[in-house]
Amino acid sequence: MHERVSEVVKSGCCPLCSQMSSEEFWRDRRREYMRCGNCRLIWVPSKFHISAEAERSEYDLHENDPSDMGYRRFLGRLATPLLAQLETGACGLDFGSGPGPTLSTMMQEAGYSVDIYDIYYANDSAVFEKTYDFITATEVVEHLREPKFELERLFAMLKPGGVLAIMTKLALDVNAFASWHYKNDKTHIAFFSSETFRWLANKWGCTAMFAAPDVIFLTKNM
Repeated sequence: MHERVSEVVKSGCCPLCSQMSSEEFWRDRRREYMRCGNCRLIWVPSKFHISAEAERSEYDLHENDPSDMGYRRFLGRLATPLLAQLETGACGLDFGSGPGPTLSTMMQEAGYSVDIYDIYYANDSAVFEKTYDFITATEVVEHLREPKFELERLFAMLKPGGVLAIMTKLALDVNAFASWHYKNDKTHIAFFSSETFRWLANKWGCTAMFAAPDVIFLTKNM
């Protein structure tokens, strides 16, 4: 989900808001986790990031299959409320579509045109020259080395009234984080909370709606 690691990230600034206001939030035997005092993102310093090759190898193990009804039900937590608010003829982008694009298939079956992009499996940069009525990112943002760059680029690609639909597990307090299985995935390096998404909505002047415990819609103003 990445193409570069900027000097801002290397410097120790928060990778989402670029503020030097982060303090250690948690530490285990493998990694350190910082939390930004401004946007409240919890993030893993770049010295603990695995290589792109190792990351690709992890994703190659994923068994995402459009014929898997359990996986479809999982994605339905985002797809169902999103479909309920889309206009006829809306076009979208599935960002981080993975090795077995499934959400895009579900949206196409519902009658919508959907492009896909994935840094490893569908690396077509032409999508970044387009605008969309909706952009989905399911189980993607926790992998981003540069969330500021990636999320601002995606939000800029939305048409007025468009929605950036994100699925990711939300971080809670330090006690919950300590035993949270989600942090143990070595490809997970950015952990968002409800506070972080509200910070983003305020920064962008958009509306944030929590459509499910792990689904957030950020809607661009008309």
